[in-house]
Amino acid sequence: MSNDYSDRHVVVTGATGGLGEAVARRLVRAGATVHLPARNTDKARALYTDGGDRVRVAAVSDLADEAAVAAFYSGLPPLWASIHCAGGFAMSKFAHTALAELRGMFDTNAVPAFLCCREAVKSMKGRGGRIVNVAAQPGVEPRRGAGMAAYAASKAAVAAITLALAEEVAGEGIWVNAVVPSIMDTEANRRAMPKADHAKWPKLDDVAATIAFLASPETLVTRAALVPVYGRS
Repeated sequence: MSNDYSDRHVVVTGATGGLGEAVARRLVRAGATVHLPARNTDKARALYTDGGDRVRVAAVSDLADEAAVAAFYSGLPPLWASIHCAGGFAMSKFAHTALAELRGMFDTNAVPAFLCCREAVKSMKGRGGRIVNVAAQPGVEPRRGAGMAAYAASKAAVAAITLALAEEVAGEGIWVNAVVPSIMDTEANRRAMPKADHAKWPKLDDVAATIAFLASPETLVTRAALVPVYGRS
């Protein structure tokens, strides 16, 4: 599959993070014009100085801010795809998890996915398109969420949003899917788990390749999928 994105406009959230950057760069190489909502626009622009006019950075202070997300999407050209890599992680024993932490995880993971999906659907209505969310292994295998229940619950919500929306918009030619990573091979994860077998972890570029396929015009029949990207872990 060529994953040709020529003349297509794509949103990538979280593009100053490891996975988001890998996705954005892959799509630029494939011919897309990528639109990157960023809290720190200077950082985002510095990362993509080689992208030319096919990388367009916009200031969005908070992807959990309904008005800000709606304003961002309303100012875009007609979208082909919207890919939602923004998110965060927290862990703590259940008895020591404050309600604020649970709410914080939902505002970091589930609410941005919900808002970005909603606004993307509005942009794609009548033309079709692709939406890809990023869930997580503890969100679809909750027993893996021991010690991180707030995170697992927020990613389970991302998975539920993905499947419910996929059924709702299938008739409009909008395919909605999610990738489900295990622990990805990042510098931060290596520092946190120095004794783990890092070779088994899925690599960012490989996860990005799966996302690029799901969001591509070549994806003709795959929808409502939670795609494991576990590597050998």
